Order: sequence, then C-alpha cells, then structure tokens
Amino acid sequence: KSPDMAKTLLKIQRYFRRKPVRFFSLILLYLTAGSLVFLHAGFIGESGPGGRRRRDNAVASGNPNSLSDARGLGVIRRGFKDRSGRRYGPPWMKKTGEERQEAAPKYIGCYIDDTKRRALRGASFYDYKKMTVFRCQDNCAERGYMYAGLEFGAECYCGHKIQAPNASESECNMDCKGEKSNLCGGANRLSIYRLELSQESARRYGSAIFKGCFRRPANVSLALPFSAVIQNMSVDKCVDMCTEKEIDVTAAIPSPLFSLHEPENEDVCVHRCQGEEFENCGNDEYFVVYQTQVQDKRCMDRHFLSVRAKHLMALASFPGAGNTWTRHLIELATGFYTGSYYFDGSLYNKGFKGERDNWRSGRTICIKTHESGRKEIEAYDSSILVIRNPYKALMAEFNRKYGGHIGFASQAHWRGKEWPEFVKNYAPWWASHTVDWLTYGKNVHVVHFEDLKKDLFSKLKEMVQFLGLKVSEDRLLCVEGQKEGNFKRSGLRKLEYDPYTPEMRANIDKQIIIVNAALRKRTMSGIPQEYMPR
Repeated sequence: KSPDMAKTLLKIQRYFRRKPVRFFSLILLYLTAGSLVFLHAGFIGESGPGGRRRRDNAVASGNPNSLSDARGLGVIRRGFKDRSGRRYGPPWMKKTGEERQEAAPKYIGCYIDDTKRRALRGASFYDYKKMTVFRCQDNCAERGYMYAGLEFGAECYCGHKIQAPNASESECNMDCKGEKSNLCGGANRLSIYRLELSQESARRYGSAIFKGCFRRPANVSLALPFSAVIQNMSVDKCVDMCTEKEIDVTAAIPSPLFSLHEPENEDVCVHRCQGEEFENCGNDEYFVVYQTQVQDKRCMDRHFLSVRAKHLMALASFPGAGNTWTRHLIELATGFYTGSYYFDGSLYNKGFKGERDNWRSGRTICIKTHESGRKEIEAYDSSILVIRNPYKALMAEFNRKYGGHIGFASQAHWRGKEWPEFVKNYAPWWASHTVDWLTYGKNVHVVHFEDLKKDLFSKLKEMVQFLGLKVSEDRLLCVEGQKEGNFKRSGLRKLEYDPYTPEMRANIDKQIIIVNAALRKRTMSGIPQEYMPR
C-alpha cells in the first residue's frame, strides 16, 4: 500500500505544479467555503417566524408589536440572534456584539425636520461617507441624549424630547452613507431612535462646564428665558433643570442682555448652595454660571447664498494657520457655507458642504485658499488674510501633513530628516505667502489667529462686517459656545524637547521681520509682540 500511496501523492503534487490549475483550484475552494458560511448564516437568520426579511420590515415600519425586540437591527451584521436569546456568529465578535445589543436604539418613527425648529434640539454631527445608525447612536449616547435621529443618510441629530411621528415611513427611506439601511431619514426627514442609556452616560449628562461669576442682569425676566425656585438648590439640580428645558447655559442663554463677556471676581459669588455645602450658588446680586451639554441652536442653520455673489471673497492663509477653524466660525456666525479652491473629501464628509462647489460658483460666502502669487491673488475682489505665529503654524502644518487634520505627527517624523527639511522649505513660504497677499490683494482684512482666540466675539464681528453682512449678536454669542468644531486640533502635542534648532530659529525670525515690515508698509498694525524675536 505504501507504493500506491506514494504514487497518489506524486500525482497530486504534479497536479498542483501546473500553476493555472493550482490557482483556479484554490479560488474554487475559497468560494465554496465562503458560500457555505453565507448559507449557514442565512438559515440561522431565517429561523423563527418571518425570518430576516420580516425582522428588517418590522424595524422599518416602527411597529413594536411586529418584533419582540426592535434592537435586532443592531446585530444583523454582527452575528444573528434568535428569539430564545442564543447568539450565533464568530466567537471573536461575541463580546462586541453583546455590548452593542445592550445599548441598541429602538426605532421610533419618521419626522419632519424643520431647520428653524429642529425635531431634535441637541448636538449634531455629520459624516457624508461613513454614517451608520450605530455611529449616530454612539455619538448621542456618549453625550447623554435620549434620542438620535438621522437625516439625508449622513447627518446625525441628538435630543431629549420628541413628539409623535408626523411623516410617512416612505419619506425616511434613504440609505445610511456607511451601510445599507432604509432607516436613515430623507430630505428634511429624520429617522429617530430612542436610546437606552447606561448609568455612566446619565452621569456624564449631568456634568457641566463652569463659566464664571456674573452680575445679575437688570431685568431678569427679559434676560433669562426660564427661571424657577428650587428647594435645597445645588449645581446638579440647576443643571438638570436647565438641561430638561433645553437651555444651553444654567441661568441663561447668552444674549445681548446677558452676554457673559464681563465675569466678576469669583469671591463675590461665594454663597453656599442650600442643598450642597461644598458648592457655590451665587446670591441676589450675582450668578454662578455653568454651561450644560445642550447645544445652542441659534447658529446651527447653514445654507448656500440665495443670490450668486458677483464678487469673490478669499479666506487666505498659510497652511496650518487655522483656515478650517476660521471657516467653521464664519459659517456659524453668518449662516452661509464657505467654499474652497481645493476639494477635501474629509472636510466635505464632516459638514463643509461648500467644499464640493467650484470655487467660482458664487454660492459660498468666501473661498478657502493657500495659494499665493499675483495671478492667483488678483482673481479675488477682496480677502480675509489669517496670519498665525510661524512657530505654531509650522508645527500645526507638520502635524496635519503627517497625522491628518486633527492628528499628530509621530516622534519618528519629528526626530527624522522630515522636520528639518520641512522647516527649511516652509518658513520662507510663510513669509512670501503673507507678503504676496499684502502686495497684490485689492482689499485685505488681516486677522491674527492668536487675537481671534483671545477675543473671538469682536474679531469675528469684524469679519462678518467685512463680508458685507448684518451682524447678529445672537449668532455670535452662540458661536462662542460652539467654537471648537470638528477640525480644531486639541492643542499642539507637547514634545519632550524643543524641535527648533538655533539655525531654524534664526531663519524663522528673519521671516517674521520681513512680514512685519510688509504689514507696516500697508499702514496696518504690525506683527503681534509674541511673534517677535527675543
């Protein structure tokens, strides 16, 4: 038998030596194995009355009686679960699937979403490429909201209150951008889910940010949208009350009557709360103000210009000078989308809808550009020029180049040859870019990034006026509470050493002096003192 077995093995070996035959045999085996897996999953998915198709339809209809647990939608692609509670699927996905099942959303219905009065008046975020029901749910749950709604298949809204469904289910049939589903809303239609929050989420929901001590406004009834007397007052009780009423700041929404721009010394607010002896609750003359997690809606609506602009307005800056963050502020302050000379898919996916428009379309309020040179600059009728400290701008652009819009470059990049080469090439560009815009720009409004951070309200107000728009103080006050945005890097990552060598600093300081002279030549205030060489 041994010689016969040897002959058989030899034949098999010769068979697989023929490359085409071997290749197609392996492909056939792979497809066969995959088919068996899908067939197995299909049989399990159809176990029970109605099978998988009935499960999807029950969730889509929003009929709680059609399905014992509408949360079945959340586990369809992560393994299957029958009515007995048994779970099927790869063992390495079991833990994740179970966690998802515990926090899965329950579909409520389809709602009309009026941009002036949102069906869900809370936080919001966008992803025009990867949005899913679970991404929206997780985004809302981690902020402690009770409901999550999807619109246009890519926009996620969160809130605490909701009325009865007021739209047909057929109007909420748009697929999610990140998965195939008929439960991601439609045009101005929200598919809304109720979330099951953990105790941890509820505790996060109760947290608030201390804003300071402020003098009580002269006319409280006009300045404050809501007030109440609570026995045994504490910060938690006040925060909970304002959050329930969907008020952005405990005591008030910032307004011209109570702007929160002039904080007092905190010593004047030292008055113990009746319900908590270790907390301060202010007194008859002063308020202690906290910001809740409820989102201020006064500046959230954005749209394209109704009449195409005849004059092109540039939003120019050196890369890393905060152009994307400034766009975010301008959109909130004006209610109009900004455009771009380029197309960045990641920015479009995060809500910058003007990113896809041609920069000459005239539908956006201003156009982002990093270009320089006479021909490129003279294409614009006016420009807002954002200038940032080159030491910070160079590091920010290096982080963006090697770590993405909100990421960071690795230590290997900082210590490698990339950083010295980057500074050598980009430091002169920082100066030449600014000088070109000051030289060839027809009508230039200069904004220093650091000044915008320090005094956002007044600097943003100046930009809105330069754009030729009427200033809305309510919108500007709203922007102050929403100023971070999705593309503002959370501070430069602290390095263990100074990345700038003496040679690099000498080069950068020389560029600072050049830019300062160009600003003075145009009869503008020079470079901020903090930029200047020491």
